[in-house]
Amino acid sequence: MRQAHLIAILLTTSILSSCNKPSNPYYLGYVEGEYLYLAAPISGYLKSLKVMRGTHVEAKSTVFLIDDEFEEQSLAEMKARENSAQERLHNLSDARRPQEIATVEAQLKSAEAAYLLSESQLKSQEALAIKGYVSELGLDAARATKARDAANLEATRQQLEMYRNTLGRQAEVSGAQADVNAAKALVAQKRWQMENKKVIVPVAGEISDTYFQAGEWVPAGQPVVSLLPDDKRRLRFFVPETLLSSLSNGQKIEASCDGCTSPIEATINFISSQAEYTPPVIYSQGSREKLVFRVEATPVSQEVMRLRPGLPVEVRLK
Repeated sequence: MRQAHLIAILLTTSILSSCNKPSNPYYLGYVEGEYLYLAAPISGYLKSLKVMRGTHVEAKSTVFLIDDEFEEQSLAEMKARENSAQERLHNLSDARRPQEIATVEAQLKSAEAAYLLSESQLKSQEALAIKGYVSELGLDAARATKARDAANLEATRQQLEMYRNTLGRQAEVSGAQADVNAAKALVAQKRWQMENKKVIVPVAGEISDTYFQAGEWVPAGQPVVSLLPDDKRRLRFFVPETLLSSLSNGQKIEASCDGCTSPIEATINFISSQAEYTPPVIYSQGSREKLVFRVEATPVSQEVMRLRPGLPVEVRLK
């Protein structure tokens, strides 16, 4: 009878022990957020802050402005230099004005008439010289007059050709074009500086914190606002070393939290390759149980907004 009573106690203890053992154990973790820190690449005074902490903003919304008065004045100067370079290039590339060309054309006609006259007079002088009516000195004078008028005619023709073509030499035109390109680059640079003093949010999210007030000096690259994007929340939890081999990326999990009315579904997308706790050099059975590995999972989109960074969660594997 005593032996039967002892067997009954052992069976009862075994049954209670099996009942108390969780069929689906959970692992502790918390919600982690990946923040974006919005800053301007150029320093200046904070002109205005368009958002407040805790507010939700849509993508492409303006969050703050850095004073751009200096860049605006510099941009006006660069535009003036660009216009000046364009005018110089235009002046070197274009031909003379029509009135100037017409003047040279009239000079060419006059030079042609003078040449024809001197040529005719030379022929007459040569005919008279054969008969002995003109001296050798007069004949030389007629020849010199024809040569002078021929040279004048050729010079006028060259001048007209030059007036009809570009004013400057090719090297000067190329140099002017380079000045125009440099001026355009400076204008684009100043415009970029002005545009980047207006900072917008790249994605929708919640303003987590602000670090400056309007009127304060903001160094270049210094964050003014931190943003928590809607899709940048994840679950981070820890599993023992014995469970590591059974996990894989893409595996589904289920999490619960205080105040959550329904489970939070998520997908594992990261499993740490190193233990969070460094054990002794010699691994005993007891120390191996102390090894834990970090695992991260991405919640499904419709449940993201329910999660707040730092919220404790209990994760169960599916």
